[in-house]
Amino acid sequence: AKVGEKAPEFTITTFDGMEYKLSDFRGDVIVVNFWSSWCKPCEQEAEVLETAWRQYKGQGDVLFIGVNYVDTEPEAMGYLNKFNISFPNGADLGTKISQAYRIRGVPETYVIDRNGILAFTLKGPFQSLSQITNVIDSLLEP
Repeated sequence: AKVGEKAPEFTITTFDGMEYKLSDFRGDVIVVNFWSSWCKPCEQEAEVLETAWRQYKGQGDVLFIGVNYVDTEPEAMGYLNKFNISFPNGADLGTKISQAYRIRGVPETYVIDRNGILAFTLKGPFQSLSQITNVIDSLLEP
């Protein structure tokens, strides 16, 4: 999945049983983050992602979705608890979502604009809070 292309549709069920369908959030800016509990670089960005999420979650026009890649639920839950992750996260059952986005490894992040188009991709971890907030803010501008 490349910048400028329509973001591949998916539905994910979170670890707490909620269902999120990407197209239901058209009109919002969506951050899709692929991660695993065994991924060391993912740990580097966990705090940045959660801090960014807390900054935007009250606005109602930004959604973060964590897609857990090739992992076990107990280990994934341990990771989410360790880093106090509060945005929706679920397992990529059968790696269907990762295949649709053609991910090469974790972490990878895709930011989708209000029209459902991929606006930004990052292979590897975010290095700073501003790196992610700058992308989101630019997409929130009218």
